[in-house]
Amino acid sequence: MSGANPKLRRVSRTSAVQALYQMDVSGEPHKTVVKQFLDHRFGYEDEPGMVRADEPYFEDILNGVVRDQAKIDTAISERLSDKWPLRRLDATLRALLRSAVYEIQSRPDVPALVIINEYMAIATEFFSGKEPGIVNGVLDKIAKATRAAEFGLTASHAEASAAVKEALPETAAVEGIPQTSE
Repeated sequence: MSGANPKLRRVSRTSAVQALYQMDVSGEPHKTVVKQFLDHRFGYEDEPGMVRADEPYFEDILNGVVRDQAKIDTAISERLSDKWPLRRLDATLRALLRSAVYEIQSRPDVPALVIINEYMAIATEFFSGKEPGIVNGVLDKIAKATRAAEFGLTASHAEASAAVKEALPETAAVEGIPQTSE
């Protein structure tokens, strides 16, 4: 990640969530939405009223989520309660999780904890309720399963943890928050 500007990356991530939301609710193709963001929402250093972003990073997230959406959605769905399937989540929450999971699965150049912290911060910008807790729980479980070594876990630790969770009876969702499982 050397040479990356954290502020520009944050704008890229937030914009990716917004673009994925736009694609979800409008049905517009991703190439159209990417072009709209690049042409009309991102500016240059001296351009007043426009945000600057790491545009290639933004494009990578959007293209990656579209390309890997089935794999991403499976990873998210496996960590949600049966009572809260992915389609039932708010469109913004879905977009945020998809973006973050893409980075966890496909951007080994960015530490998993950085990705989780960044998307937690974005979640608190969008939500004031329990959604940031959902984001943290889902991303933590996916990151530990995907990048066990970064957390000091071996593959056998991750597998054993998943087996224990599977053997335990599922608890009811508390106060409307989906319970996650590994």
